[in-house]
Amino acid sequence: MKYIDPHIHMTSRTTDDYEAMFAAGVVAIIEPAFWLGQPRTEVGSFKDYFSSLVGWEQFRASQFGIKHYSTIGLNSKEANNVPLAEKVMELLPMYALKENVVAIGEIGYDDQTEAEDKYFRMQVELAKELELPIMIHTPHRDKKNGTLRSMDVLEEHGVDPALVVIDHNNEETVKAVLDRGFWAAFTIYPNTKMGSERMVDLVKQYGPERIIIDSAADWGVSDPLAVPKTAALMKEREIPEEHIHQTCYQNALAAYGQSGVMKESDWIDGIEYDQSVLYGGNSVLRGGQTPKKSSSNIVEN
Repeated sequence: MKYIDPHIHMTSRTTDDYEAMFAAGVVAIIEPAFWLGQPRTEVGSFKDYFSSLVGWEQFRASQFGIKHYSTIGLNSKEANNVPLAEKVMELLPMYALKENVVAIGEIGYDDQTEAEDKYFRMQVELAKELELPIMIHTPHRDKKNGTLRSMDVLEEHGVDPALVVIDHNNEETVKAVLDRGFWAAFTIYPNTKMGSERMVDLVKQYGPERIIIDSAADWGVSDPLAVPKTAALMKEREIPEEHIHQTCYQNALAAYGQSGVMKESDWIDGIEYDQSVLYGGNSVLRGGQTPKKSSSNIVEN
């Protein structure tokens, strides 16, 4: 079975992770713009970061046989630095239409401040203008109210819920999200947010319609193999294979494929790569390592 991880922060991960993901069946990923763990203080740092998402990281993933897409946005935590946020908002249109960008995101609320609300709404309007899907970050604190408020804002702005993925759901939010017609995504973390066992129970309860499983693996304690591992547990618990395929592959493709950028044809015959090729003079290899090449699904050492 092949998998899509539609929310993973590979800029924080290693080449070993790419190799392990490919071996586990991950064929495509989406990397959302997000919080780096400490505040960025200059607009240039955002520019360099966005450039890496649409440039180097896309190349790096391809060198391990994985198709890389990204989303572009000002995350809610950093929206509270208003002078900086104003400058970042000027940058977003420059990157939102790059070749691998499939959505505006991840955006939404963190502490649900006035500033967060302002820049959330501005980015919703940008997504509408560019006809792109939206990836929503739901807050870690007061999640239920933050999720409901996010959906209220989207409806106020006339956004079709079929174009919106509400991420970081749990048992407290999933019914409201599905009832209002949005895609419900779940972050599988080792100890917090949503675990594989709980995810299996939710798929059994709600079925596979509009449910998306991702890892959101980042610089913290997280697992880049969360999607294939959860799929394996679903199979063990006798969830139908077609439901596993929907939640771990097809639904993500359907949701983000609405961008017109993400297409199954991009990876269905394998990603051709040659590790001797350079990007801006840089290679994923170091001295003395033998480059690998691929031809369709055949990898040569």
